Amino acid sequence: MLEYLRSRRAYESSYSCKASDLEEQMNTPFIFEYNSIRNITCPDDKASERAIYAGKAPIASFLEIPDDENVREYLVEAQGKKKRSPSQVHLRIRDTLRNRPQDFCVLNNGITLIARSIEIDDQKKIARINLPSIINGSQTQGELRRFHEEDPNQTVFVTFEIVVCDDDDLIADISIARNFQNDVAALSIAGRLGQFDELEERIQSVDHTLRLKKSETDRSDDFMDSEKLIQVLTALIPTDLWPRKEESPNKAVAYSGKAQCLKQFSSTYEKAKEHASQDPRAVELYRFFLDVAVDAWNLYAEWKSNQAFRGTGLRSIEREEDGRILDVPDGIVFPIIAAYSVFVERSGDGWKLSVPQTLEHAEMAQIAKVAYMEIAGSNPGTMGKSRACYSQLLQYTSLLKRLSTKIV
Repeated sequence: MLEYLRSRRAYESSYSCKASDLEEQMNTPFIFEYNSIRNITCPDDKASERAIYAGKAPIASFLEIPDDENVREYLVEAQGKKKRSPSQVHLRIRDTLRNRPQDFCVLNNGITLIARSIEIDDQKKIARINLPSIINGSQTQGELRRFHEEDPNQTVFVTFEIVVCDDDDLIADISIARNFQNDVAALSIAGRLGQFDELEERIQSVDHTLRLKKSETDRSDDFMDSEKLIQVLTALIPTDLWPRKEESPNKAVAYSGKAQCLKQFSSTYEKAKEHASQDPRAVELYRFFLDVAVDAWNLYAEWKSNQAFRGTGLRSIEREEDGRILDVPDGIVFPIIAAYSVFVERSGDGWKLSVPQTLEHAEMAQIAKVAYMEIAGSNPGTMGKSRACYSQLLQYTSLLKRLSTKIV
């Protein structure tokens, strides 16, 4: 409540100096291009003389909208402050834009705007809005600008909500409420319950400087991405350990189901700790998570910038000017990682990833290229979700396992 009151007073102070400009700005409506829009005004809204619209619009529509009525500016480039490193929020937005642009409109909360009036021309797919301001989504807007500068030709749609209102006090309250009413993330709950503690200990046994992210408040540049690690581990689970008994596990969930992977990990942890005698399978799966964590993360890091992709010509891969590989999209990387699951074996010392010497990264990259182009239509997001792409890479590693001498 104290934080809310301080924000309310700060908002009122900053707003008072803008009131004299309202009349002039009202005569210059902002042209907002959209793909779809719907009036979702309810009776309470009508009674309070406001209207609510929701829809989808391309990136370009949000780049020039001011956010002067938002209580939070874009934190990475906040004026008058020391430039900050991107937080986990910013990195997640970047990760979605880069690796899953086609899903951005459903994976990101979108942007909420306030406007004093609106005029919709559905024939031209434009809305003329007066005095628009972002009141929730400045971090998203900042990352959209960054992404658009890097790739201005990429088409990505953003979910939006427009609150049409002329009540200054309500506008202030909406802005503050939308920025401070956040749910406790599943990651924070799992971290608070200590479900990442042993996993972190295993990682620190190799590098004591590494720490796992256990809360939304943990800074991204100081912590390993726990959720990403769980996704990679899920991709590596061998068939006989897969949580649901299936002849051919759907490993695509490791790429597209981050929340599902974390939920399954938490469930495995609880069963292994609280019902060990009743569920030995969960005990073994949890031990797999602990034993393979370091190898799994190293494997992911290796393929994210594997130089075996040099010369493949895949457009979605980020490169230096000299052709050096900088970043391979997750949609290409996850089917490759899942194919390594055939090399995960149980020994007297626990679970280990034992890769045959005959595995050639260049050959693996070429098989991934064929799957990417012929099955996924040169779309990394489609490849990450395609069981056929996972199957094609798995056939290669399964053959190597049968024919090759393994590294012990």
